[in-house]
Amino acid sequence: MLLLLLGIIFLHISGLVLMFVSTIVSVWTAGESNTADLWTNCSTANGGYHCGNASTGVWIQAVQALMILSIIFSCLSLFIFFCQLFTLQKGGRFFLTGAFQILSSLFVMSGAIIYTVMSPEWVPKTDDYGYSYILAWVAFPLALISGIIYVILRKRE
Repeated sequence: MLLLLLGIIFLHISGLVLMFVSTIVSVWTAGESNTADLWTNCSTANGGYHCGNASTGVWIQAVQALMILSIIFSCLSLFIFFCQLFTLQKGGRFFLTGAFQILSSLFVMSGAIIYTVMSPEWVPKTDDYGYSYILAWVAFPLALISGIIYVILRKRE
């Protein structure tokens, strides 16, 4: 039982770390001389490293909000899991923890989908998606799987 709990916690924390990295690090799209993320657009075109604010469109703000909400809900889910671990009756299920984690995964997915659909409007066609974008897509199934495991999991002694 201890190994199962450690595995679930490891899965949850790894998804949370991926969400943090994908939200903070500035490589959602990358080209030869520029990178862009949710917060800044950086370029090395004019002999230096210059960064400016990200696009001011409503869609980038929606992606920023969804990624931040995913982190908040995942942190809350982990906190609620530890609270339920000590207060939940034997045989009870971790429904609230699972619901928060599934919501977190849906927020990550929604943010990544919005970025995928809307980024061609302002990202040059020569740029590729960066590793932060890929980490967001990897965080989605990790959070979803851990949320489903929480819903299925019953408390034992």
